[in-house]
Amino acid sequence: MELRLELRALDAQMVAAWRAAFPNEIAVVQGDILAARADAIVSPANSFGFMDGGIDLHYVNAFGWELQDRLQARIAASHDGELLVGQAAVIPTGHAAIPFMVSAPTMRVPSRIGSTVNVYLAFRAALLAVQRHNAAGGVAIRSLLCPALGAGIGGMPVERVARQMWAAWEEVVLARADWRDSARGILARHAFLLD
Repeated sequence: MELRLELRALDAQMVAAWRAAFPNEIAVVQGDILAARADAIVSPANSFGFMDGGIDLHYVNAFGWELQDRLQARIAASHDGELLVGQAAVIPTGHAAIPFMVSAPTMRVPSRIGSTVNVYLAFRAALLAVQRHNAAGGVAIRSLLCPALGAGIGGMPVERVARQMWAAWEEVVLARADWRDSARGILARHAFLLD
């Protein structure tokens, strides 16, 4: 999959952690995520699609509360009312600067997730959702903005956030998943995600 990724955060420590984890061809920017343009933006909203806190509130303040309504309608229609951690949905934003949002919950409800693999699962789901969206035809997503998943309300340390996001990128976009070939490889990968 050819996809241009831009990671954006206001926090300098998060930016430094991303720069250490990701290769140079990935754009890492310290700044407001909504100051950029892209085909899609990742939302770490909870499993029920409420966007009334954290970065999601920033999104609805820019795109309008209709975004939350569209997300919740999609969750009700396509996911039996709950978009689980490890699942994602692509919805239109109604705005030309960033036409799509990829909702990929990092948590079922607002909670601490620092000792979980939820960021990996969420970012992996977001990337897979973009792949499925593009395979379905229509307007393709070729550029993606992503905030620090799980670092705010979730309380995950920034180095772990960066490591888990890199692992998902490496697996989905770079198609490197040979660690799945053995039980030992799977256990080692899981330990790497939680290190």
